[in-house]
Amino acid sequence: MKMPMPTRDFLLKLTAALAALLLETGAYSLSAAAQSPTALSGHVTSAEEGAMEGVLVSAKRIGSTITITVISDQQGRYGFPAAKMPPGKYFLSIRAVGYDVDGKGTVDIAPQQAATADLKLRKTKDIATQLTNAEWMISAPGTEAQKSYLLNCVSCHTLERVFKSTHNADEFTQLMARMNQYAQVSQSIKPQKRMDPSYGENPERFRRPAEYFASINLSAAEEWGYPLKTLPRPTGRSTHVVITEYDLPRPTIEPHDVILDAQGMAWYTDFGEEFLDKLDPKTGKVTEYRLPEFKPGFPQGSLELNLDRNGKLWFGMMYQGAVASFDPKTAKFQFWPLPKELNDNVAQLNMVTWQYGVDGKVWTNNAGPGTIFRLDLKSGKYESFDPLAALPGGAKGHSIYGIAADSKNNLYLTEFQTNYLLRIDAKTGEVKYYETPTANSRPRRIRMDDQDRAWFAEYRGNKIGMLDTKTEQIKEWALPTAWTGPYYVVWDKHGELWTGGMTTDRVVRLDPESEQAVEYLMPRDTNIRRVFVDNSTNPVTFWTGSNHGASIVKVEPLD
Repeated sequence: MKMPMPTRDFLLKLTAALAALLLETGAYSLSAAAQSPTALSGHVTSAEEGAMEGVLVSAKRIGSTITITVISDQQGRYGFPAAKMPPGKYFLSIRAVGYDVDGKGTVDIAPQQAATADLKLRKTKDIATQLTNAEWMISAPGTEAQKSYLLNCVSCHTLERVFKSTHNADEFTQLMARMNQYAQVSQSIKPQKRMDPSYGENPERFRRPAEYFASINLSAAEEWGYPLKTLPRPTGRSTHVVITEYDLPRPTIEPHDVILDAQGMAWYTDFGEEFLDKLDPKTGKVTEYRLPEFKPGFPQGSLELNLDRNGKLWFGMMYQGAVASFDPKTAKFQFWPLPKELNDNVAQLNMVTWQYGVDGKVWTNNAGPGTIFRLDLKSGKYESFDPLAALPGGAKGHSIYGIAADSKNNLYLTEFQTNYLLRIDAKTGEVKYYETPTANSRPRRIRMDDQDRAWFAEYRGNKIGMLDTKTEQIKEWALPTAWTGPYYVVWDKHGELWTGGMTTDRVVRLDPESEQAVEYLMPRDTNIRRVFVDNSTNPVTFWTGSNHGASIVKVEPLD
């Protein structure tokens, strides 16, 4: 018997409402957990809160390079999937701002047996060591413009260094000039100096941020003169996730752009060393392919990584002044170094497009002077463009960050100092610019979809933006947490948007229709840059690199 249409519609709506309720209350995670056996489970409690939701519990088998993390539910319960936990002795750790774990830190998992470990937490004595960059920024007094200076610091180190320092304004002025001489590929354990000394000139230009930094650090007192604020722990859907971290062979490895190939291998550029690397997610094995050093003494490292339709990888070698491609089938590189007359001390090829099938050419940005090169792959010749000159007032005070080519190999690029996007016509070289609705949004990385829409992250604007190249209209979506500092945006097969940044340690999953977002907190400080979504899994799987943590991170939502 056929169900009447009104009755069927009512039941469909009721089912959807019940599903939404289950997701909201956390019942979904319990159901999902019941369907797959657990190797390790327990409760997380504290004297202050009792059962604690949103505590990240991490388990790492002794001798392994892989760490698995789950999050406690509303009743304080957590469970590790048996499929991810081979037998052995595991070290346990937690992340819950304001708390430390009290007592036993290891547990044994025997074959075919489920283990139990209840965790008691106690109030931490040093909350300052647990704050994310964003929590330092929301804690500090000051205007939005003053706090925005701090966004420039997190590429190389955390803000804890700034806030715990004792420098006065004069000392900060000199310090910032000195630090500006180090390339952005640097980190505290491996600083790399630029070859152009002009970056350290005129320290007084840093006077204003130096005065602000000295007003919020410990230069005048032993304690901060303002309360240290924290962001809330995950709740609801934000706890429905399993996170896997893969340690890399050396702490100096900076995995910048992480992408997966058709075989499920994770490839990444090393932001601070001359390697292109591959990670096998099944075993955690890393294979390194060494790159030549075209300019000895110059900073090392590569940035953007793209996979073309033929399965080749393309990337820019930054200060080494070359565009490179790699064929995984033959394990062979091909390089296109800049000619001598273009390869000066500030040459810096960060980004590379891959739509060369249209006309045999790829675009790359010369980030040092803020210009664009187009490379003819057959002849090896570079031609130069100066799109910033088309902006109101000219190129001064502007810089180029991300680039992406559309289906006709026209180039779209982001201007990182203020709030512009630009387009270079591939046939005529004509430059057109667009202004984001949010002032001083500082657009960062950009990517084209199959409809030739340009998606980009607004680093200071704390939004995701999209330029419809047909209507030439820009739409923006705000992120739920202040000072997220989004770096890159990608979309999944369901149309949801994914991003992350260098400040909150949170991955953001945004529905552009409802504008509702879910955030997944990472197990530790995670300097998120390029993000990638694997649409071959169900649900989809999110990947990124911990640029300062020498690890690759996989995020598997349970819904």
